[in-house]
Amino acid sequence: MEVRDSVEVRDLHAWPSTPAEAEAIQDRLRPMLELDAPGPAKPSTVAGLDVSYAGDGGGTGTRLAAAVVVLDGTTLQVVEESVAVGTATFPYVPGLFAFRELPTLLEALRGLKTTPDLLVCDGFGVAHPRRFGLACHVGVLTGVPTIGVGKTAFIGTYEQPGQHRGNTTPLLDGGEVVGRVVRTRDDVKPVFVSVGHRTDLETACRNVLDLTPQYRLPETTRRADRLSRDALTG
Repeated sequence: MEVRDSVEVRDLHAWPSTPAEAEAIQDRLRPMLELDAPGPAKPSTVAGLDVSYAGDGGGTGTRLAAAVVVLDGTTLQVVEESVAVGTATFPYVPGLFAFRELPTLLEALRGLKTTPDLLVCDGFGVAHPRRFGLACHVGVLTGVPTIGVGKTAFIGTYEQPGQHRGNTTPLLDGGEVVGRVVRTRDDVKPVFVSVGHRTDLETACRNVLDLTPQYRLPETTRRADRLSRDALTG
């Protein structure tokens, strides 16, 4: 497997202290998104990103752990792990979760020795009120193809996909397709896939299905969730 330099994180903005400042940063960075680029069809390595909170996770000062787990794109075996523990310094505001989680997530990403071909965030990309969710933010700051996989819909309307694995329906917001509702297991609740950066929706959905051979959620998310929880209790 090719070993490359670690993830390079661009310093594109200061961390905001108010929701208005955070929204302004999202609006400023959104034009940097590459949403029509073909994504990695068969990524050699795929990383899952997830954050766990101590207690109820509300308010500033909450302890949190951010985990990044890199898997082999074919075998789904763990290649590398990185975890960072920090404190939430931004308030709990829907649509602005990135500003609570990104400082610690970026620390975890910087801890990797390799750059994954694809990042999978537990959250949303363009399926976001300002079309700039966590997956978009991570993608712009790292330059790595990134997608978001949500457990529930944050915005938009949709029809339920068929009951079989691989069935999908569009996720719509104001008549615009912002993602896709994907059934990853027969007769199990779907997940919500949206593009973050430097990949297309069709490729993103194929990658999500490749990452869910046994369970509803991608293996990337499952492994990162476990690592972040263990970091808070260990």
